Amino acid sequence: MVLSRRRFVITASSALMLAPPVYTFSATEILADKKERSFRDYDAAPEHVTRFYAEHHRHQTYDFASSKRENYGRLQQGQYAAWDMMEQLDKIKDESDPDISLSQMEHAFQVAESIHQKGHPEWMVVAGLLHDMGKALLLWGEPQWAVVGDTYPTGLRFSESIVQYPFLADNPDSKVAAYQSDYGIYHEGIGLDNVIMTWGHDEYLYQVLRAQSSLPEEALFAIRFHSCYPLLQAREPRYLALMNNDDRRLFSAVLTLNQHDLYSKSDTSVAHDPALQKHYKSLVEKYIPGKVNW
Repeated sequence: MVLSRRRFVITASSALMLAPPVYTFSATEILADKKERSFRDYDAAPEHVTRFYAEHHRHQTYDFASSKRENYGRLQQGQYAAWDMMEQLDKIKDESDPDISLSQMEHAFQVAESIHQKGHPEWMVVAGLLHDMGKALLLWGEPQWAVVGDTYPTGLRFSESIVQYPFLADNPDSKVAAYQSDYGIYHEGIGLDNVIMTWGHDEYLYQVLRAQSSLPEEALFAIRFHSCYPLLQAREPRYLALMNNDDRRLFSAVLTLNQHDLYSKSDTSVAHDPALQKHYKSLVEKYIPGKVNW
């Protein structure tokens, strides 16, 4: 693993070599068939990925994330069945991802199949299938930088483990005195529920599902934080210290989802297999029946 201000390169054989500096969590499995492939190599990423993070880091402020969380938390974008929204993901590609060019529905099937093949519980398979469904924000007219990409806490000094860290010099929050300490406006043990993360599909889908699905809290936690790479992969000590006992209890679920999210990526599509579609549609309808407020 190589970690610097300029890039965050992960190989499947090295992803869990860094021990957490504060807490110890149970390790999740490495997907054996991905050992030689490098992931998240932002030095070698397409130019559009670099442009994406320049814009993302410029605009993702504490005030912006807070206002979006409040606005979309009202769930007033319309009523749609969850599977209907899943199908819309076939129209969406993630401009921040240097590892895959398939649609988000195709990626969702890859993740769900990977989790299923490792024998994880059904709810984890469903979480893997749904984890990016919050990218429906793009359908409401939001720009990519307000929907996709890595997430990280706002309201405190930015961590150098954040991918494309130098671009954060253009973020207005880097000039706010109250945000420049280790914990900024927070304190140790405050709990991640009380931390304003950069806004995107993770938090949005959590808001949609927390009262409208039968998914357990482990699944909801995993969906909410699966893109927080400075916490999950770099194990930023200050971010770990914000966690409370509930966060630590649920943390293994998000580690599992994150590993399968990253290492299941390939150029092979399985999303249009009729049998798989029928199977996963029934699972989605089991955990999220009827129409959902978005």
